[in-house]
Amino acid sequence: MTTHALGDTTVLLGRSLRHITRSPDTIITTVITPVAMMLMFVYVFGGAIDTGSASYVNYLLPGILLITIASGIAYTALRLFSDLESGIFERFHSMPITRSAVLWAHVLTSLVANLISLVIDVAVALLMGFRSSAGVLAWLEVTGILLLFTLALTWIAVLAGLTAKTAEGGGAFAYPLIFLPFLSSAFVPTGTMPGPVRWFAEHQPVTSIVTTLRALFTQAPVGGDSWTALAWCAGILVVACAFATAAYRRRVS
Repeated sequence: MTTHALGDTTVLLGRSLRHITRSPDTIITTVITPVAMMLMFVYVFGGAIDTGSASYVNYLLPGILLITIASGIAYTALRLFSDLESGIFERFHSMPITRSAVLWAHVLTSLVANLISLVIDVAVALLMGFRSSAGVLAWLEVTGILLLFTLALTWIAVLAGLTAKTAEGGGAFAYPLIFLPFLSSAFVPTGTMPGPVRWFAEHQPVTSIVTTLRALFTQAPVGGDSWTALAWCAGILVVACAFATAAYRRRVS
């Protein structure tokens, strides 16, 4: 990215972030709702779920982090769709700015906003008793995986925002993504699930990511789950980015 493109992207990033701070519904959905969900599961259902020697908040946190990301990226699609419908894209493209800056501003907004939400989740979990023996390197690995997962889902959101016919359609794609952690090892061990559900839970991307995060938090051996998690994130990112870029070119050509 050239200096000119970087400057354009930074300006548009600031615009998008200001829109978030002025949107109470976005803050409620992406920050307050995952925290409320964590409180409910830990203090209402946690005592009935056997997670071995680990406290339930330690067991639950990785899944809550992924749900937070899935909730947040829905607003990326909605913001992008709103810009397209309002004609602001055409206005930006009539100015002497880099065309890709408009799209990258939305992508970076998603990364920044979700990172803030994730930090709040971890802070609340610490107040609830979450403890980790992870060192600095392990926390950096956790951050890297979460950012890669966010980036992969963000490009899916970009594709949805560019191709949606209505605002509701732009955000509806996120519902299956939010529901996916419930069909994984995020909330309960997969061994308690019936056969077909257990097979799906053990072979979908969320389980490998959750398992990797838990291992990093406890300094346990990560094993092959980390490579599976990275492969899922990288594969989704490449495919979604390719389709979203093609859709963007069709919209601005």
